[in-house]
Amino acid sequence: MKGYSLLLMFFFIQIQLHGQVIVNYTTSDGLLDNFVECLDVDAQNNIWFGTSVGLQMFDGDNWMTYNTTSYPEMVSDNIKVIRAMSNGDIWIGTDFGACKFDGLNWTTFDNTNGLNHNIVKSIDEATNGVIWVGTMTGISYYDGTEWGALESPHWSGVNVTIAEAPDSMWFGSPLGGVAFFDGSDYTTYDSPFGLLNNNTTDLLIDNDGNKWIGTDIGISVLDENNLNVSQFTQMYLLPPPDTLNQIVDLDMDSEGRIWAGIYVGYLGVGGVAMWDGDDWTDYDVSDGLVGPNIRGLEIDSYDNVWVATGTGVSKIGNQTSEISDIEEVEAWVYPNPCSGEITVSLGGYFESNTISVFDTQGRVIQINRFFNSSEVRLTIEGEPGTYFLQILKHNPQTKAEMISVMKL
Repeated sequence: MKGYSLLLMFFFIQIQLHGQVIVNYTTSDGLLDNFVECLDVDAQNNIWFGTSVGLQMFDGDNWMTYNTTSYPEMVSDNIKVIRAMSNGDIWIGTDFGACKFDGLNWTTFDNTNGLNHNIVKSIDEATNGVIWVGTMTGISYYDGTEWGALESPHWSGVNVTIAEAPDSMWFGSPLGGVAFFDGSDYTTYDSPFGLLNNNTTDLLIDNDGNKWIGTDIGISVLDENNLNVSQFTQMYLLPPPDTLNQIVDLDMDSEGRIWAGIYVGYLGVGGVAMWDGDDWTDYDVSDGLVGPNIRGLEIDSYDNVWVATGTGVSKIGNQTSEISDIEEVEAWVYPNPCSGEITVSLGGYFESNTISVFDTQGRVIQINRFFNSSEVRLTIEGEPGTYFLQILKHNPQTKAEMISVMKL
């Protein structure tokens, strides 16, 4: 019996660096509905999906569904907004109010007990735990006991809320650009100031304090002093003569890369674009995304990018940007070559690890999760040939390896 240690083959590294591994989920895989309106990731890396027929949670293996049939205290099945809070609560926004789920009970808030309007456009949490809700007519906030309200910075309402600090809020309006609230006054940044467009669709603050403002025709960036520093209008390349990108959602991964969800409704095309600090790289159905109608995106703690679309959900994984990010740690596979059954020795005890199997084209063949183990047994599916194992070790540190395995 012979074991082989780490083997990194050059062409496979190229797949890891310049092409992402995309895994798709639809109703055939357990998704509640293929048209996913919104999503979020909680502190345990559970993925929450909002659809028109209910809410669903995916832990990587199992699906849990919440709807008004099973939970009549839910305000509505038609979920427009989801936000996972730091204390574990899940908040949803609908056209009939907001609802808080504490893991056991649902509590509804509407214009009879706190909200200034029932049509909820956004939900955010400040560092002090206060919940901020943008609605069709303005802003409501909840401190866990009582509700308050602020006058809307623009008559068109608020569809983006983000907390820079407990008393430093940013609000985006459908027609009024963005406004900064310092606890007492608003400062507006709109088209006359240099914003690409007043239809603000999302807002992200990066690690350097830059504000990435998604609009109907691209992204404007304000620096830490709120000065207009750059504009992006062609992150995702469209068929000529169309160029301007309609931003749906923005997020940032652990390496500071900016991800943008883009969908141009009148063309019926869309995709995801990633800014690495120098260039944009885009991904669409030709790269494996499940569909073009991008509805939202969120990034988990392993830098997997989860993309909600009108035809299912895609997970873009393996965001390694440098060869040095792949840490060389001991792991062994035996027997190798094998008939399909292998044992993977992880080189230590780990609370959680994920082993993904790829073919020579870089396609995911299978993904297996293991818990509380130092050695696992795995069956490689597929025809005889060469396969590659990627081992992600978690708790306390994520480490990645590639191991070549020959199946006879």
